[in-house]
Amino acid sequence: MRVKQFLVLPRLPERIKVLQELAQNLWYSWNWDLVKLFIRLDPEIWEACYQNPVKMLSRLPQEKLEQAANDDGFVASLERVYQRHREYIERKKWFELEHPGQNGSRLAYFSLEYGLDTGLPVYSGGLGVLSGDTLKSASDLGLPVVAVGLLYRYGYFRQWLSSDGWQQERYEENDWYHMPVQLVLGPDDRPLRVGVEIDDSPVQVQIWKVMVGVTPLYLLDTNISENSSKCREITSVLYGGDKDTRIRQEIILGIGGVRALRAMGIQPDAYHLNEGHSWFLTLERIRTLMQEEHLTFEEASQYVWSSTIFTTHTPVPAGNERFDPVLVHRYLGKFVSELGISWRDFLALGRVFPGDEAEPFCMTVAALKLAALANGVSELHGAVSRNMWHNIWPDLPIEEVPIQAITNGVHPGSWISHDLNELYESYFGPDFVEKPGKLETWQIVHRIPDAELWRIHNRRRERLVFFARKRLKQQLLRRGASQLVIQRADQMLDPQILTIGFARRFSTYKRGSLIFSDPDRLDRIVNNEKRPVQILIAGKAHPLDTPGKEIIKQIVEFTSEERFRHRIIFLEDYDINVARYLVQGVDVWLNNPRRPQEASGTSGMKAALNGALNLSILDGWWDEGYDDSTGFKIGNGEEYDNVETQDHFDAEMLYNTLEREVIPTFYDRNEIGLPADWIAKMKATIQMAGQRFSSQRMLKDYTEKFYLPAMAAGKNMREDQYKLTRETTAWISRVGSSWNKIGIREVHVPELESTLFVGQQFPVTIEVYLGDISPDDIEVQIVSGRLDSHERIQDFKPAEAVPVAEQPQEEGVYAFSGEVTCNESGRFGITARIIPRNANLIHPFKPKLISWW
Repeated sequence: MRVKQFLVLPRLPERIKVLQELAQNLWYSWNWDLVKLFIRLDPEIWEACYQNPVKMLSRLPQEKLEQAANDDGFVASLERVYQRHREYIERKKWFELEHPGQNGSRLAYFSLEYGLDTGLPVYSGGLGVLSGDTLKSASDLGLPVVAVGLLYRYGYFRQWLSSDGWQQERYEENDWYHMPVQLVLGPDDRPLRVGVEIDDSPVQVQIWKVMVGVTPLYLLDTNISENSSKCREITSVLYGGDKDTRIRQEIILGIGGVRALRAMGIQPDAYHLNEGHSWFLTLERIRTLMQEEHLTFEEASQYVWSSTIFTTHTPVPAGNERFDPVLVHRYLGKFVSELGISWRDFLALGRVFPGDEAEPFCMTVAALKLAALANGVSELHGAVSRNMWHNIWPDLPIEEVPIQAITNGVHPGSWISHDLNELYESYFGPDFVEKPGKLETWQIVHRIPDAELWRIHNRRRERLVFFARKRLKQQLLRRGASQLVIQRADQMLDPQILTIGFARRFSTYKRGSLIFSDPDRLDRIVNNEKRPVQILIAGKAHPLDTPGKEIIKQIVEFTSEERFRHRIIFLEDYDINVARYLVQGVDVWLNNPRRPQEASGTSGMKAALNGALNLSILDGWWDEGYDDSTGFKIGNGEEYDNVETQDHFDAEMLYNTLEREVIPTFYDRNEIGLPADWIAKMKATIQMAGQRFSSQRMLKDYTEKFYLPAMAAGKNMREDQYKLTRETTAWISRVGSSWNKIGIREVHVPELESTLFVGQQFPVTIEVYLGDISPDDIEVQIVSGRLDSHERIQDFKPAEAVPVAEQPQEEGVYAFSGEVTCNESGRFGITARIIPRNANLIHPFKPKLISWW
């Protein structure tokens, strides 16, 4: 059967026609005044459409639209909002003001998921929401970012629980023609498509565009009639398939994503891989450079390395994506043959130990090897990652492994409640809205009167309780509960008492049931007559994660007990909308992962921006954010080899902190009935989160540390037909071929007393043999510092040694000198090393190019 297709749009009256334009830009998701207008049109349809304004406009009766157009008050409000929107789009932003010389620069950001708003469900959880917040802040700051992802026909699953608490999944098909996405058209006004070969079959990929403020996001879609049914399913479900599905998705994202950008005439100077899922893009970039610019594989790889950024989010080895080499060969064997390298050399890119034939192909390892700039997502996670992957650079001390740390952040406009946002605007002034990169604005929070801040927070807690009751009724109705049980939901929870929130993916290391470790003690805490406590819990387990589902079932069983029924509830189908109500309404945000398995965690940052106090293990971001003034800690950062021991002690510390610190501080009131100490912590945590854990701060860090160097390298290495790329690659080949011949012959220090004193300085001379390598191609460094029990130098900063003379002492032998200072007492050690030096390398730590004494 053949069908003629048409796209029917709502007929908006001229006076409110701009609603269609505003609905197509995700700017609405962090602008409450615009959301209020959609709610004003019809609040029930707004909720029924999952807060999707495009779908809402298509479902509104024509008379409702006419009624709004004839409402002078509505039209005036719309005109004001539209004027703000145009001013936002057109005004100069932070990047242009701070870096005016970067006009024309472009960075591509790749991620497997994007959590932008409830009405665009192409995300599953924290990684996607981080990506979404990144794009929103890129827009706020005016960064020249273009983003690429996949358009999932069914997105991630919707969660519901059976009567016994077992998680069930259902998938709802997305109707893209009623969502804020638009097909990208080619010059012939037909959908623009690119081709990718998968398993010897051509796959057609069409491109959809989402505008996030001024930042474009392009989503790739294989659900096209010309594709086979198997190929159409590639972009069907997020995280729902097996390894076979996953590798095909990642080929489309990486290889198809680069081709899509080229088809649209977009040439990024640098690429940012948000996790290893998109690593295949580096292969497509290499292939294109080889075919079109006639670079060798080594030259193309060097260019790609110089202009690639990689962010890892996984703190445990098992969590990093690995593929069986047989599977990789099935889908990429032909592609790799075009690169002119052996299959063995290709597999070596994804192996920590290239000679280990049993080692699978790891996307994280491959990304670390082909990205000059890499980072973990908190200071602690950066250290964990350097330790985890140090064998890629076996000759480097762990602390020098080139994986930096840029701590995650969240987008304030998307997560701060509209009530609180209005309060901030009134005290912070216009800079709060117009200059989101001006982080010092947040210190003004201390000027807000305690009573005013507390009144708004109480209002948000009340709204959370009402939302939870409504949600609970829907859950009970779906499970077939009696009318009496459903009516009792109105008596559950209390809008006036201490409220704790816990919401995240239910993975075993996150320990969702830790607070139930001693049910009797928890009973005494939540049902205390004078100082009661209530807990709201939400979250999903991966469809294949049976242990995670068991935790949810266990929690639901506890909440069904009479003693907990009115104090602890589980909210089903956790999504962005539920998350907003929780982080904006709770008093305490609970987080208790097994340290150090939480890479960052961002939900606590969102809660903190709303004045909620974190009660958390010192892991991820909270290891940086905590001090006595900003919240509460569980333990002191202890780590145990035995999981049961760690869980026991952490549960004990959790209960102790609740009973001795959290609850007394919340309920202790001053003479005018305010919890003064609690409010002081609220203000401290708001300032801390706003200044240090916003995605604006995060992106400013990425810009200064990564984006500017990578984009500069992308431009410079491309000039004069890739002249610098060719020269740098030839230099690495020349130096690398002679590296095993060089060495440090001796480190000379003057005759010294056996005992030295802090601050004492003395000269050091290093004699090195360089063979055919010029002294201009290397750097000799003195490494000195405190020795540990294994005689390893700790906490050192290498000091450069300079040549004593231009000419060698004898053939190939040179002397270098420097000075050492004893900076602390204790056992002290000195050694030296040689590393390559080339101004065109972003960093000198290429594997196997380092020589120690």
